[in-house]
Amino acid sequence: MDIGAKSGTSFRKSKIMIMVKNRNPFSVFSNFMIMLLFLILISSSSYAQKSEFRKIENIAFTVGEKLTFEVNYGFITAGYAEYSIPKISRIAGRDVYNVTFNVSSVPTFDAFYKVRDHYETYLDVEGIFPWRFEQHIREGGYSRDFSAFFDQRKGKAKTSEGSYDIPKYVHDIVSALYLGRTFDYSKMKEGDKVHLENFYKDKTYPLDIVYKGKETVSVKAGKFDCIILEPLVQEGGLFKNEGSIIIWLTNDELKIPVKVKTKVLIGSIDAELSSYSGLAGELKAKRK
Repeated sequence: MDIGAKSGTSFRKSKIMIMVKNRNPFSVFSNFMIMLLFLILISSSSYAQKSEFRKIENIAFTVGEKLTFEVNYGFITAGYAEYSIPKISRIAGRDVYNVTFNVSSVPTFDAFYKVRDHYETYLDVEGIFPWRFEQHIREGGYSRDFSAFFDQRKGKAKTSEGSYDIPKYVHDIVSALYLGRTFDYSKMKEGDKVHLENFYKDKTYPLDIVYKGKETVSVKAGKFDCIILEPLVQEGGLFKNEGSIIIWLTNDELKIPVKVKTKVLIGSIDAELSSYSGLAGELKAKRK
């Protein structure tokens, strides 16, 4: 046995024992309690951050997606519409999808009814609910500008026209479409409903989405197997309560809107998918 090594070990043990004996026991206890309190605070903070808002699995869409539609009034191409997610921004300490929706009439239709509408919603990346909504309407001689900040923590919608109480996870009409794309409709029967809350102007309206079955539809972008939904919209600006709205979404994980049919006072307006890019995955519902 190495006597030197044994002596060194004994010396170190003695030194440690002397340090412990000389240390103020109250100081040791105080430091221990501070460290314990610190760990509790860190754990509590971490738990609060994790549980503050819901988390929804989203494999339907992502930043970079762009969906373009032809808007037809009867047999006439009256305009174009585009949904896009150009970037991720930061609002209220959260990552949000900056979703835009634009509708424009074609030059030949401008003489009858000129449309230049722009909508934006800032959609929470994890929870798929809105933090901010903007609406800029230019239709004929009518114009309207509206904005709302949805304080999802305090339950308030702070708009350009006032402050109003809102339920948690309230939606605007654009964000509701994107949330609807994350739902699993595979076990639904015709007539089943999903209930949402939609805020517009100065109050919250019920927004029920009715499952209407399946259908294969052909549009300019191709032929797609779709599910059919009917949102029962009471108010919202994007689609008014003048008639029914039917939406065809691809029957796959992406659930991209392929066709929207809106009955109006005279006839109907159809928006049909003409092109797409930046999808979150493979478009399996498209037929060859």
